[in-house]
Amino acid sequence: MYLVVKRFCDFTAALVALLVLFPLLFPIALLLKFTGEGYVFYLQERMGYRNRTFPMYKFATMLKDSPNMAGGYITLKKDPRLTPLGGFLRKSKINELPQLLNILFGHMSVVGPRPVMRRSWEKYPEAIRNKVYDVKPGLTGIGSIIFRDEEDLVTRESEAGRDPMQFYIDTIYPYKGAVEMWYQEHQSFWVDVKIIFLTAWAILFPKNELVYRWFSTLPVRDF
Repeated sequence: MYLVVKRFCDFTAALVALLVLFPLLFPIALLLKFTGEGYVFYLQERMGYRNRTFPMYKFATMLKDSPNMAGGYITLKKDPRLTPLGGFLRKSKINELPQLLNILFGHMSVVGPRPVMRRSWEKYPEAIRNKVYDVKPGLTGIGSIIFRDEEDLVTRESEAGRDPMQFYIDTIYPYKGAVEMWYQEHQSFWVDVKIIFLTAWAILFPKNELVYRWFSTLPVRDF
C-alpha cells in the first residue's frame, strides 16, 4: 500500500510542480537555447529500479563534448567546461528539475537514492550494488543532502594532487551506499517529508548539519 500511495503522490506532485514552475522553466530553456552551445536538455543513461537503466533528463550545464575533455565525467567546482548558465543551475539545483518528467513517466520517485551512471554504479561495493535500487531512484534523497558538498570534496582531492576517482571508490561510494541502505531500512512517508524539507533547507543553508540531528542513526561521516 505504501508503494501505491507513494506513486500516486509522486505523480501528483510532479504534475503540479511542472505546472507551477513552468514560468521559471520556460525562460531558462530559452536562455539555454540562445547561450552556450544552444542545447537545452541533457539526457544521460542512469541506473534505475531493479538495476534497469533509463534516460534521465537535466538542463544542460556542461559543454556537449565534456566527457571527452579533461576531467571526463567528474565535475569540479568552477569547472571550465560549464556553460554560461551552468554554474548557477547546478548550485541552485534547478538543473535537476526536468527530472520531474522522469517522475511522471514512472522512472523515478520524489525521494530515493540518486540515480548514477552505470560506470559509477559498478564501482559501488557489491553488497550495495545489489540492493541500492531495490527502491526507485529519487529527485532527492538522503545521499543528496549529505553530499551537497560533493563537488567541493572532489575539487579538494584534485587540488591536492590526488586521484578524484579513487576518492570516489575508497570514500564516497561506500558511505553514500551506506546511507542509502539506511534510507531503505527507515523509509516512510514521514521520513520522505523530512528529506524533502531538508533538501530545501540545505539549498538555503548549505553548511547546516540539521540532517544529523533529525536522523541521529545515520552512519557517521568522518571526511
